[in-house]
Amino acid sequence: MSSSHRVRVSVDVDGTRYVDDVEPRTLLVHHLREQLGKVGTVVGCDTSNCGSCTVLMGGADGPQHSVKSCSVLAVQADGASVTTVEGLAGPGGELHAVQRAFHELHALQCGFCTPGMIMSAVDLLRDNPDPSDAEVREGLSGNLCRCTGYQNIVRAVQSAAAALRAQAELPEEATV
Repeated sequence: MSSSHRVRVSVDVDGTRYVDDVEPRTLLVHHLREQLGKVGTVVGCDTSNCGSCTVLMGGADGPQHSVKSCSVLAVQADGASVTTVEGLAGPGGELHAVQRAFHELHALQCGFCTPGMIMSAVDLLRDNPDPSDAEVREGLSGNLCRCTGYQNIVRAVQSAAAALRAQAELPEEATV
């Protein structure tokens, strides 16, 4: 296979369908950043150890789960739906509860790991809306932070969990 061989992929990213030609060995993280401009998805270690590149990915109509985009080829995402940290905000640019909690509770220092932590936390809270501290730590175990002691990160995830539970309890008219 020559290095000039390209493959057409169609990926729904943050609610927009993108059709691009990519090199077969292009990692999803590089496709997101370099071709689609989704620079909130961070290139960390390129070995799937740090989790900084975590995004949510699923079938076109199926549930999304966190994946490390440095361990997924762009061609493997063909036909998939991907949500990046940029795609979490609400229609008016309102931050997602997890993003807001990370900001309010200072769950970051340098911020490099933050996008991956947030995306992993969103996936965790979708599956477990009321996690214990130990479950939060386990749910984020694939994400490394070199700056913090993780305590503010755990507090932020717990705060976001409470906010999301409260939001789910509101009557539908109140959430509009």
